[in-house]
Amino acid sequence: MFWVKFSLMAIIVFCLISMVKFLLRKIFKIEKVKRKFFSNNHINESHRKVDKWVRILTAITLMVLAIMMMNNEDLTYLYILGFTTLSALDYAVKAFFEWKSSEYPKQAILTLAEMFLVLMKQGDGSAASFTNIMSFRCRY
Repeated sequence: MFWVKFSLMAIIVFCLISMVKFLLRKIFKIEKVKRKFFSNNHINESHRKVDKWVRILTAITLMVLAIMMMNNEDLTYLYILGFTTLSALDYAVKAFFEWKSSEYPKQAILTLAEMFLVLMKQGDGSAASFTNIMSFRCRY
């Protein structure tokens, strides 16, 4: 049942993000930029370097928080806070480089809108879902 709910929620969030981006493109007259699906679209070399360090920081931080959480399950909120903060940092870096260095600076509006919607969803349901996964792991 978990995977059905998870899949349904992912589809709803994807549709909501697509709809908001469509409306923002129409309102602000933002050109649609063709990008590869699931690829790193770096604006320039500086963006690639900063993004690399953000991803390294994210990996190390989430591993340390996961190890801490194994010892004390009451730290679940800390893991979720870390994940949410690092996700916001990743989106903020992308939006900054789109705004400052891109041929299409208005794309930053779309990135910030996507960040807002994704972070709203993370704050809404991730705590309950993550707690369910961890309790499943601990029972077996």
